[in-house]
Amino acid sequence: MLNPEGRVTVDGVTLAEYGFNFHYYTNIYTTKTGSTYYFCYDQGYLKLENDKYMLVHKQDYVK
Repeated sequence: MLNPEGRVTVDGVTLAEYGFNFHYYTNIYTTKTGSTYYFCYDQGYLKLENDKYMLVHKQDYVK
């Protein structure tokens, strides 16, 4: 619901209000630059600064 376009930035409070569980994930993907994305099936997130998170849809190259 929060990520209909495939990529969006939201704050941690909003995710908590929706009951987001940061401790449950099915896959971790680390980019060549060292960024770590956590995925729950096809939905993922990257922690940014200031309690912000980038929500993404899983791409085919992520295993």
